Amino acid sequence: MRIQEFLEHHGIGGNPFAEEDAQNDTVFKRTCLESTFHPAWDKVYGDPDDPSTAIVFGEKGSGKTALKLQMVRQFERHAADHPDRKTFVVVYDDFNPFLDRFIGRVGPRRPVEKVLAHWKLWDHIDAILTLATTQLVSQLLDGGRGRPRLGPAQARDLALLAACYDQSTGETFPSRWARLRRLVGYRTWRATWPWWLGIVVLTVFLGALAGSLTRGAGWGGIVPSGAPWWVPVAVVLIAWGPWVWQRARAWWTARTVVGSMRTGNRTVGQLTQALARMPTVDLAGQPLPRHARSDDRYELLAKFQGILTSLGYGGMVVIVDRVDEPHAINGQADRMRQLVWPLLDNKFLKSPGLGFKLLLPDELYRFIEREDEQFNQRARLDKQNLVPNLEWTGETLYDIASQRVKAASTGSPPATLAQLFDPAVDQRRLIDGLRTLRVPRHLFKFLHRLCVAHCHSHTSEQPVWTIPLERFEKELAVFRRDQEAFDRGLAPR
Repeated sequence: MRIQEFLEHHGIGGNPFAEEDAQNDTVFKRTCLESTFHPAWDKVYGDPDDPSTAIVFGEKGSGKTALKLQMVRQFERHAADHPDRKTFVVVYDDFNPFLDRFIGRVGPRRPVEKVLAHWKLWDHIDAILTLATTQLVSQLLDGGRGRPRLGPAQARDLALLAACYDQSTGETFPSRWARLRRLVGYRTWRATWPWWLGIVVLTVFLGALAGSLTRGAGWGGIVPSGAPWWVPVAVVLIAWGPWVWQRARAWWTARTVVGSMRTGNRTVGQLTQALARMPTVDLAGQPLPRHARSDDRYELLAKFQGILTSLGYGGMVVIVDRVDEPHAINGQADRMRQLVWPLLDNKFLKSPGLGFKLLLPDELYRFIEREDEQFNQRARLDKQNLVPNLEWTGETLYDIASQRVKAASTGSPPATLAQLFDPAVDQRRLIDGLRTLRVPRHLFKFLHRLCVAHCHSHTSEQPVWTIPLERFEKELAVFRRDQEAFDRGLAPR
């Protein structure tokens, strides 16, 4: 008997338990995304009008990625209902590009653990500003909403942030930066006077030389009486002096910025070109990520938040997920700790108008329990809406499975989870059995394996449309044994 026949008999279209990752789970995205929440949802999500920080620890498959997708959806719904106080959401879950650049600059031939020991808070802030700035610039340029309402100072701030952090690959940096400047009304003509001065003097010199040659006077026709021959050349060179000085200063600044931004991919040439187009008065006293410290990054982050406020955003949320997946981390707890620990700074996590949602593997909580007083004073996890374990009860797992069956149903009334089982497998026995699976991913794996095993034990000519108690008990025992072996690292599952 094929599993499709079994499911279709109960009015279920498609296997509701086939997918194990929320990122690719169509059933979850279609229905459960907005209907099935973890009991700790309110604590994690918080109030979108006043973003707060939450730190969640959970084992693999406990629903951290599902939480991320649900938060993104709820923030989108809140923005649609309250366009005057939207929340700007940054999903910080792909660390590979940032870690690759960081390792390439700090020590490509050194052990990864020693390189990650140099990863600091400002590297995280650079990465977050890169994602946020690129996302905002893309929204402004591609949104088709006309010119945003930004004052001159904020237009300058956005141009400066884009010069340092915008890393879109959709078009070249010079053209994208020029489009942004025109859109926000940031005028850079005051920075072009050295170039125009050099062009005008050079044009006058060449015109005088051409006229002198036409009259037959030669080179001497443009040299004042009694003056040395090199005077006109010196005048031209002096006229180009301000432009050379401007470029040299921009190059030096760009060089220090690129050297300090260890997670960025901006080149010295690109940044030099941008900084040279910004008037000196606009750059004077402005923070730039030129040093190995967090202070400048805090100021740049505050500037970015000020821009968001002018654009109608009430706050900003950064969702951190999948810290165990980068190939440089490779699921190793020590490396995850080196990556995540710089983020656990109370000053940063409690930044006004900024909320962090840290969805972390449960292996890291074991390190938390062993940390000293100095770490606890810096992190102040007691203030961060801490969820030590993303636990699921048997009842909530039963509800999740029931909701998925209902979402995949094609008939009316919709199918239920209970109708897949023989009456001997009552709801209490189901709940008790599912409780031992602990997390949704194990739940889906087990129910998929159970349905397949039941169908394989019967033919299409003599089908059995309900799963008997014996099959449920047998498959549950085998699955739990495999699960325990996997937890001990003895066998893959």
